[in-house]
Amino acid sequence: MLDIEQILKEAIEKHASDIFIVAGHPCALKINGEIHARDDIRLMPMDTERLIKEIYQYVGQNTYEEFLKKKDDDFSFSIPNVGRFRCNIYLQRNSPAAVLRVVSFRLPDPKEMQIPEVVTSLSNAKKGLILISGPAGSGKSTTLACIIDKINEQRNTHIITIEDPIEYLHTHKKSIVSQREVFHDTKDYLSALRAALREAPEVILVGEMRDLETINTAVTAAETGHLILSTLHTLGAVNTIDRMIDVFPSEQQQQIRVQLSMTLHAVVSEQLVPAIDGSIIPVFEIMIVNPAIRTQIREGKIHQLENSIIAGKNQGMITMDESLLKLYEAGKIDKDTTLLYASNQERMRKKLGII
Repeated sequence: MLDIEQILKEAIEKHASDIFIVAGHPCALKINGEIHARDDIRLMPMDTERLIKEIYQYVGQNTYEEFLKKKDDDFSFSIPNVGRFRCNIYLQRNSPAAVLRVVSFRLPDPKEMQIPEVVTSLSNAKKGLILISGPAGSGKSTTLACIIDKINEQRNTHIITIEDPIEYLHTHKKSIVSQREVFHDTKDYLSALRAALREAPEVILVGEMRDLETINTAVTAAETGHLILSTLHTLGAVNTIDRMIDVFPSEQQQQIRVQLSMTLHAVVSEQLVPAIDGSIIPVFEIMIVNPAIRTQIREGKIHQLENSIIAGKNQGMITMDESLLKLYEAGKIDKDTTLLYASNQERMRKKLGII
């Protein structure tokens, strides 16, 4: 009989990112962005219940009985010599189901993950705000983990991460790294961020900036000399800055523009696209804030940022569409993919010679 530890070990061996346990479908693994059934045996409700009860044996504070009352549960757990997992349990068609995310003990190699050096070199920043943006599952957490690891290797400092969930485990190298998980180690992002300012950090990672108060506190922390790294679910530097400003009431928007113009250090936007060889390739837009960009942000001329990114090629800046075009010209992605993921499809059509 299949047990949960077997499934989790197999997921680790096959480098799966997610595991699906749902009645009516075989147990499945997500590998390179695609879901693959482990076998042809459809799970019955009694199978999913048994496997999920096995999961709860590894969890200290949560129980299966509590889950049945709440109908949903979310937690992380570790199995010695196997790995760490983030688990979401829920009911569907009146039977328990689970999706587990594999949390890697091994930190990602930026070269293997095809993260440009200009992005990892953001670790050299001493203060300010660095934003990593992109859709869910685009690799934002991986990029942040690489930057944090580089700081950890090079600087003697205190790094605090506030995450939901913790996706990569950092050991103490040159730095002390305090990792706090929302709901387990702290109430929410805002509470943890406010507390962090009293915990003598130089670097603070905020897993996601979801609301006005968190954004405001993060920007203020960047103003007071901290290096703040965070993510937003937006695509492109223009959309990212617009999103941050639009969160605020109209009467406060000019003030946040001024604050961002002074504190913002870089915006990196990324998405994953299918390659010709069947793999998934990350594509990056990189904006390093210079005096011209600071002026555009302060004066609300956000629509001009793309021109500044194009002009900043020597600083390592690149637009999303330029990155896509490079991959197409290198023979890594096809024409349809290049057009599909382009920010400006009309302009991309012309560059690709599509009438």
